[in-house]
Amino acid sequence: MSELIRVPDIGTGEGEVIELFVKVGDRIEAEQSLLTLESDKASMEIPAPKAGVIKSLAVKLGDRLKEGDDLLELEVDGEPVAVSETTDSNPEIVAASTPVPAVSAGAAASIASVAEVAAENIIEDIHVPDIGSSGKARVIELLVAVGDQVTEEQSLLTLESDKASMEIPSPVSGEVVEVLVRLDAEVGTGDLIFKVKVAQAASSQVVAAAPVAPTVSAAPVAAAPKPSPAVSVAPETAPTPDQRKKTAAVHAGPAVRKLAREFGVDLSLVSGSGPNQRVMKEDVHAYVQSVLSKQTHAAVEQGSGIAPIPAVDFARFGEIEEVAMTRLQQVGAMNLHRSWLNVPHVTQFESADITELEAFRVGQKAVAEKAGVKLTILPFLLKACAHLLQEMPDFNSSLAPSGKALIRKKYVHLGFAVDTPEGLLVPVIRDVNQKSLLQLAAEAAELADKARNKKLTAEQMQGACFTISSLGHIGGTGFTPIVNAPEVAILGVSRATMQPVWNGEDFAPRLILPLSLSYDHRVINGAAAAHFTRRLSELLAEIRSLLL
Repeated sequence: MSELIRVPDIGTGEGEVIELFVKVGDRIEAEQSLLTLESDKASMEIPAPKAGVIKSLAVKLGDRLKEGDDLLELEVDGEPVAVSETTDSNPEIVAASTPVPAVSAGAAASIASVAEVAAENIIEDIHVPDIGSSGKARVIELLVAVGDQVTEEQSLLTLESDKASMEIPSPVSGEVVEVLVRLDAEVGTGDLIFKVKVAQAASSQVVAAAPVAPTVSAAPVAAAPKPSPAVSVAPETAPTPDQRKKTAAVHAGPAVRKLAREFGVDLSLVSGSGPNQRVMKEDVHAYVQSVLSKQTHAAVEQGSGIAPIPAVDFARFGEIEEVAMTRLQQVGAMNLHRSWLNVPHVTQFESADITELEAFRVGQKAVAEKAGVKLTILPFLLKACAHLLQEMPDFNSSLAPSGKALIRKKYVHLGFAVDTPEGLLVPVIRDVNQKSLLQLAAEAAELADKARNKKLTAEQMQGACFTISSLGHIGGTGFTPIVNAPEVAILGVSRATMQPVWNGEDFAPRLILPLSLSYDHRVINGAAAAHFTRRLSELLAEIRSLLL
């Protein structure tokens, strides 16, 4: 049966659709995220209440939604489950319905007098409000510090859970006297996070609003539970009060603030292009690009690089077309340029006779097919390189930031370049030295498929010790790959060809594989590089030697 799904209670009034995770025809599960809504104070993912197939969507990017608005029509799986409405006992409702005993004029005057005296020194405990049923959330931003003056509804900190990020506002105005949380701490509904010395007006209202006891008892007042000790942010890592105030005053949603933190951008320096000068994600990206451009020009002016290529108006010579590079191509170009400028490159060339290896590979075709994999030459290259990285540990190292030591790795993770329509990606296979040829073949095929379908995670492209870039499926007799810093070497592999090789009596046809090893000359000297390529050639020529 079909069911109309509406926006649940989002607690923020209205929000803008900034991400859509589903489309018509998708099958979804209960609690699967449908879209992301963003308001001035929070961004949250709206989950599906039931499983089913989406028949139609009633929203699009940029729409502003509130509780009860139509989201989508869902073909629900199975019979809908009736939800019975139950009314839990609510202490506030009970309290509201209970008559408050009358208070004598003398007692009221006495209480009012006490309130006036205590107004100057009342300390309000600020707790985490109801943040929903997600349990805990992480503190990702502290917007105030001890000594700061805050106003009612001013944001104190930003929390982030798996489904939402939200700013917690102050319920009172006053001075922050104690911070009871730290960055990255996990907090939940009701946790004590701040102590604020409230201003006179606010404190008078708090005292006046407190319920009045019918009689004054001589019994001592029960002591309140002691809060956990305050944890202060280290001064060297915390922003200054002025920076916090400026950043907090910027009109930007949590998603934008999170992006700014990832880039290390001070939001008070970014010009907003949204309504009421609201800072958008595009504004942060534009600011980062501007800063990088300025840094590049400054580096040239300081003599750390060659002068930039002068701009040319190519349209003077004929018709042109400007095609934007993909984001992946831009990032790849920047990384390659950085590696080329920072690493003194040298390339060592070698040829490997893989005639016997190829015969073995073809002979194992049936075994590989039975295992559900295609056995290419890549697993053999991975296995041989992993063996050499352990035999020659300088190739499995990185130059320390000081430039005075090597960081040798005890693990063997290898990256391999995959050409995709969007640009070059380098997934990483971990612990290559501990895996069989068939395991490597299966994992390489799976990662390559993810790369071409944009499903690689950031973690699957990190941690490589050494990279293999193969162009054998395209052609060529050799090339000079660029070292993928902070690695110190990269192996380029070209197309294998049949060539006549003199065996002492006559020329015999042999399958020859061209190898190109580019390396960081600060770490690897020429003799070590030549030894590496020669040993690699020997291992590939007699692959069984890996068993010794």
